[in-house]
Amino acid sequence: MHDIAEELPTKSSANPFASKRGGAKSRELLTAIMLRLATYFILLCAGYIFVDIIIKGAPVVFKVTPPFVNTDFLTKSPVTLMTFETSDGEQHKMDFGDYSQFKRDFPELKIVEEHSHAFSGGGILGPLVGTALLTGICIIIALFVGITTAIYLNEYSSKGRFMDVVRLAIMNLAGVPSVVYGLFGLGLFCLVAPVITSTPHESALFTVPIIFSDYYLSFQGWGTCMLAGGFTLAVMVLPVIIAACEESLKAIPMGFREASLALGATKWQTIAKSVLPYAFPGMLTASVLGITRVAGETAPIMFTAALSHKDKLPWQDVEGLGGFLSQSVQAMPYHIYTVAARIPQSEYTRPMQYGSVFVFLIVVMLFAALSVFLRIHYRQKIKW
Repeated sequence: MHDIAEELPTKSSANPFASKRGGAKSRELLTAIMLRLATYFILLCAGYIFVDIIIKGAPVVFKVTPPFVNTDFLTKSPVTLMTFETSDGEQHKMDFGDYSQFKRDFPELKIVEEHSHAFSGGGILGPLVGTALLTGICIIIALFVGITTAIYLNEYSSKGRFMDVVRLAIMNLAGVPSVVYGLFGLGLFCLVAPVITSTPHESALFTVPIIFSDYYLSFQGWGTCMLAGGFTLAVMVLPVIIAACEESLKAIPMGFREASLALGATKWQTIAKSVLPYAFPGMLTASVLGITRVAGETAPIMFTAALSHKDKLPWQDVEGLGGFLSQSVQAMPYHIYTVAARIPQSEYTRPMQYGSVFVFLIVVMLFAALSVFLRIHYRQKIKW
């Protein structure tokens, strides 16, 4: 008995709740380490890309001498860059217009060797303006349709299998490749969309006479223009805006609606006064980020709106709003694609490539910062 009593404290000294380092614990630790390394690797790759763009693109936009900004790069449209050598052995590099003037001013100089580099001279004013116009049209259409659709789905629609299918379809549309949206925009807006005209085009799908007038509703499309590009971008971003706005509306407690209705407010008054003001910050942030994403798409605008070269800005030599919206424009994504993939590469094309990407990166970052600022600004005003 004495021996057994002496052994009991020894057996109970071990902690029965202590964790045992087995195979499952080791695998869990290894998985956590791998996930952490994968995250660091992704951040490292993204950081390398950003640093590379900044190092190679910033010198194109900024200068070390006053005014410290390359105003020509931001105020001129892309042109052909000419590099040549004269008979006296001097190397020259200038835009095509300056090159033509140079030959007129110095006819006695013989040009020994010359090379042209398309879209590598001038600046990016045309693509910047075109991107701003396409994004503006997209914002007007997408925000109106997206917010109203989200309000209907969350506040007015009844629950059922049909509405579940509609929501599933909206979510599936968010994953459709951008090139598919480009082909959709080409087929619908460029080739089939209706226009009111007195002389229908022979390629029109069909025409409908407008009574008591000499005009027809002709389904002949809008052609390749900024209006078609803006509508295509709006259709592309709609699923994201609808889903984000609906989630913001769902986050508002039902008590807000019930209290408003109990006080005698109508359904719309309840939505306008007790729901939308509190959901607005989240809706605005998601919408801005969604539109920023589509502003960088190449395929949709390549099929519906963009040109690689355009001599004049969109508002030059046009008559009326219809003429303004019915013309093609340059755009930053398509311009970057052109100078990076469609022309021969050389040391003279790289400044335009990296300068364009650097400016576009700044624009996207400003949009992201704007969305964060607006969210913080409106959330500080509304507390609940």
